[in-house]
Amino acid sequence: MSGAFNKFIMGLRSFITEYFLGFWDYETPKVMVVKNRTLGVIYRAVQFLVITYFIWYVFISQKAYQDSETRPESSVYTRMKGTAVHGDHILDTVEYARPSEGGDVISTILRREVTYDQMQGTCAEHYLVENANCTTDSDCVEGEVNFDGHGRKTGRCVQYYNYTFKTCEVQTWCPVEEHAAVREPALVEAINFTVFIRNSIHFPKFKVLRGNIKDASNKRDMHKYLNKCHYDEENEPYCPNFRLGYIANQARENFNELCRTGGVIGVFINWKCDLDVDPSRCKPTYAFRRLDVRKDQANSGYYYRFAKYYNKDGVESRTLIKAFGIRLDVIVHGHAGKFSPIPTIISTVTAMTSVGICTIICDWIMLTFIDKNEVYSERKFDEVVKEPTEPIPTEFGYIKNYGSNHSDLSDGVPL
Repeated sequence: MSGAFNKFIMGLRSFITEYFLGFWDYETPKVMVVKNRTLGVIYRAVQFLVITYFIWYVFISQKAYQDSETRPESSVYTRMKGTAVHGDHILDTVEYARPSEGGDVISTILRREVTYDQMQGTCAEHYLVENANCTTDSDCVEGEVNFDGHGRKTGRCVQYYNYTFKTCEVQTWCPVEEHAAVREPALVEAINFTVFIRNSIHFPKFKVLRGNIKDASNKRDMHKYLNKCHYDEENEPYCPNFRLGYIANQARENFNELCRTGGVIGVFINWKCDLDVDPSRCKPTYAFRRLDVRKDQANSGYYYRFAKYYNKDGVESRTLIKAFGIRLDVIVHGHAGKFSPIPTIISTVTAMTSVGICTIICDWIMLTFIDKNEVYSERKFDEVVKEPTEPIPTEFGYIKNYGSNHSDLSDGVPL
């Protein structure tokens, strides 16, 4: 055992010594001309691809010579505009917009389900609520609260309004919504409502402030322009007024279906600014996309509830409204770039260094697939182990290596 251990120690010591001495060796590339047409075509083709990638994609498309900023400061102001006739009533923004003047989120009511004259009292629980159906009072536990239901059980089993079956009585706002709600027709005129979206963006690194509204010579001209224009990507790119019908169409949604279920639509404002040219050419582009999950019925659509309270015959009452509508989430992205010497130098050096991959690929092909690869290997890799025993006198001293570091394989090696 001791002999084997000593051999292991000696071998390990020899390996460490050899590795340590080899660490201080100097390696220099050797130029070798290989006159092989196939290998030459591959070499130039790889060079062409690498150079094309850096010129077209890195420098022209991605503008790698620019310093960039991707987290600008932004503010959004929104307002809904439009009037609709609903039966005998005229509806304005106060009736259907929430909030009437908002920030980056605004919604409009497209359809309502209204429960009139609710008052605090006791009434039958809705039959679809879990454990609500009963036959005797013993089926209803007094004081029990079902958080998926409407209130607290009184312990009585009562007739479900005008039906023959019974449910547990609860203390709540009566009558319950599912039984007494009145479905109103959809507000189809909302397709022509307009959303005013004002967006300002600031790139602090470059001290550039831009807005999505067209500049005007005076406030009167600006007011006239904003009252008449509607956004169009080609003709009116600086108009901040968007029709709801246009938004739904761009998001590839059916407006009538949105009136039925509601929905959440994202309004994406994208600023991509090349500050090497006039900053006035920096203008936003818009994109629209449905954000709620349509395939999942439990999570699709958009609705909310609110109530209007009043006194009726001295008793506090309310009208409960379940509102279905469109919610618009305004999301702003910004990117600005300007020429800077530092990224230009870094990208240029990276491009020049990457050209060296051509040599690595061709060396691998030459030493692996080309005929006579053993000859190539012997010519390519030389190892100088010892110095000459007798220095060759020269004018400056002596030469420690024989031969040239340039090899031409055009002679003597069949290719």
